[in-house]
Amino acid sequence: MVEKVYVTYNQVHKLCQASAPRILADFKPNLMIAIGGGGYVPARILRSFLKQPGSANIPIQAIGLSLYESLGTDTQVEEPGTKVTRTQWLDLGSLEMANLIGKNVLIVDEVDDTRTTLEYAVKELEKDVAVAAKEAGRKEETQFSIFVLHNKDKPKKGHLPKEMTDDNRYLAAVTVGDVWINYPWEATDIEEHDRMAAQQSAK
Repeated sequence: MVEKVYVTYNQVHKLCQASAPRILADFKPNLMIAIGGGGYVPARILRSFLKQPGSANIPIQAIGLSLYESLGTDTQVEEPGTKVTRTQWLDLGSLEMANLIGKNVLIVDEVDDTRTTLEYAVKELEKDVAVAAKEAGRKEETQFSIFVLHNKDKPKKGHLPKEMTDDNRYLAAVTVGDVWINYPWEATDIEEHDRMAAQQSAK
């Protein structure tokens, strides 16, 4: 049976707080893209810790991705050939996409499981920004980085660009085993969720 780990909002808050100094030092993001729905909450919390005196808040844009052909609800393992599809994306000709050109863009998600979603997001965003830059006649370099709350220490099916990993543009707040992570925003009974988290901490 897969081990279940319960994570609280306070723990997420503290993971974002602890990670913010490195993000500011290494990535210097101008903009964040939250992968829905797990990336929304950490991205919003991060924004508070990334704000610098005298500067504006870092804008957050959102994309939605869905995984198909999963093994079900009792495991966070995907079948070979799992497909990622867009459920929400940035319009190629919109101001949202144009705003990415020449920026340091931080992609935020809650967990790096098999890396399938992250691989898709990076590849597609890089491709779309390149097209938008060409159409706009712009040559500024756009650089993508990644932040996740949890990285699962397991073989990955997806792969990130070599230059991204070589340049340390990937940060996981915590690396855990191949466990099932229960995030608070998925809970229908938050009191019970927090009780389970407290029981784990007491062990």
